[in-house]
Amino acid sequence: MKRRKFICSTAIGLTGIGITSSCNIVDNKPASKKATNQSLKEVPEYRKHIKSSFAPGNSKGANDKVIVGIIGLGSWGTNLIIEATKADENIFVKYACDVDDTKGGRAVSELEKIQNFKPIRVRDMRRIFDDKEVDAVFIETPEHWHALATIWACQAGKDVYVEKCVSHNIFEGQQMIQAAMKYERIIQCGTQNRSADYAYTARDYIKSGELGEIVAVHVRGLFPGPLNFSEKDNTEAPDTIDWDMWLGPAPKVPYNITRNKDWLSFWEYGGGNAMANECTHELDLARLVLDNPGFPKSVYCTGSNYFNPSREIPDYQLATFDYGNFILTLETGECMPYMQKSNAIVRFSDAFPEWMQNATRIQILGSKKMMYVGRMGGGWQVYDKEGELVAQEPGYYPLLPHIKNYFDSVRTRNQPNSNIIEGHKSAIMIHLANLSYRADNAKLLFSPETESISNDDKAFLLSQPSYRNGFEITKNI
Repeated sequence: MKRRKFICSTAIGLTGIGITSSCNIVDNKPASKKATNQSLKEVPEYRKHIKSSFAPGNSKGANDKVIVGIIGLGSWGTNLIIEATKADENIFVKYACDVDDTKGGRAVSELEKIQNFKPIRVRDMRRIFDDKEVDAVFIETPEHWHALATIWACQAGKDVYVEKCVSHNIFEGQQMIQAAMKYERIIQCGTQNRSADYAYTARDYIKSGELGEIVAVHVRGLFPGPLNFSEKDNTEAPDTIDWDMWLGPAPKVPYNITRNKDWLSFWEYGGGNAMANECTHELDLARLVLDNPGFPKSVYCTGSNYFNPSREIPDYQLATFDYGNFILTLETGECMPYMQKSNAIVRFSDAFPEWMQNATRIQILGSKKMMYVGRMGGGWQVYDKEGELVAQEPGYYPLLPHIKNYFDSVRTRNQPNSNIIEGHKSAIMIHLANLSYRADNAKLLFSPETESISNDDKAFLLSQPSYRNGFEITKNI
């Protein structure tokens, strides 16, 4: 197939938006745990306020400086902010924030070389939000901080790039959209495949009818392992970390190095490395190439901690989403040493993955042909019933285009490729899979109109947010 480029539409549709537990919030207080899903009958408030673009009054020219802060200086946050300086030469990183003083040394030193200015180190992100000179922030914190940090940033007039999984529960995603629309702030989600050209050629190939009717979609994120998990004893927090700020909205607990360094193994802080941190990418890409279908009628998830029974997050999960006219399965795990992500050769050249043992492939089964899609530069290939390759498109790692798209949106006030509405749609599918697993592998039924679970009170109660004083996310933002 001849390679072509397609323009991504930034229009935002509401068809089939949302399917999961909406948190019952009264005024500005989280709902009581005694609430049931039967009390959720209203369409989420944010849908009344959707905008495809914002007022041009805050737009900037291509040569205008964009003043930036980076929040979260782990290995990925460090890599991201350095890459950002390559994506747009007219950005200036004024702040580098992390609650842990031992992190971010490389980021600060590299940024000082690049811009001849040493970013100001701060522990409290609110220092950045208080600076009216700052235009935009990158939020690279643990997952349980994503929503509140994003909302605070929007309230302070900052545009946001927020890492996936964008929210920790369904209500948070709704409120992030509400904040974006109310304060007219750009929110780009860290699902970079929406800035990959090949994702749109795959979508258009499917829309052409060449695959036939879509029967099944298999999304997988199967990563090397098994992992060794052992929770250490609680200790006093070291002086190098503000543990209270690290916990933020999460319950107050003593310092524990395992929770600090391996937070993705605890439900309080995230939805799991394989499921929420990794497979959000594949799931979001699958949704895109399927032309962003409406949400499923039901979700069922099973799994187990085969190798780490003391860990909350399972070693393996398999979720099934019923869309009525096709089935989507999402398979995740961290116990497959023979599975590997696409390497640099695949990501930065015209090469394709070895699909059989590719850790992050998407397989789309049509009534005529089948398609493989790879994330982060894997491209796509189509095979017929004879096993012959009949169409293909190579792909390239889309991080730099994704960051560039963020800054283009900051300047133009147009919605970015991976806007918060699409981020919310993908995130709630992750949340639903985890809710089904945690509710004793219950099959969950959903109302697309109210984004609520209609048949399982245990899953509903598990979905309810609970925030510490001073770190609340309320209905009225």
